[in-house]
Amino acid sequence: MSSAIEAGRPRAHDGHAHAHDGHAHAQGVHGSFRGYVTGFVLSVVLTAIPFWLVMGNVLGNAVHTTLVIMTLAVVQIVVHMVYFLHMNTTSEGGWTILALIFTLTLVVITLTGSIWVMYHLNANMMPMSAHDLMHHQP
Repeated sequence: MSSAIEAGRPRAHDGHAHAHDGHAHAQGVHGSFRGYVTGFVLSVVLTAIPFWLVMGNVLGNAVHTTLVIMTLAVVQIVVHMVYFLHMNTTSEGGWTILALIFTLTLVVITLTGSIWVMYHLNANMMPMSAHDLMHHQP
């Protein structure tokens, strides 16, 4: 027996084993119909919940509603990365987990920066006087 087969590797001319391994690798990369449907349903639910929270004024506090929506946004990003981009901790030698960490870092920076800018714009806007409101009406 060859040392390659004893080590658990197929021989170079053993095309059947090599093709089968490539097929198994391709199945690990691509998702199934059930996985796509699960990801789609989770995405719809994670979109409908913030809509319901805002339109129904369910929590009654804008800060709590904002925090819940931001949390659900991060969860939805993870759902998209897992179900649609097929990222997990075992593929490509750990590079995908680094991509996940990088993406989450960028999302946190973007969300907190957006909230910070909107808060300061709201706090620093000059209120219009009644005289200005009357002259700017259509």
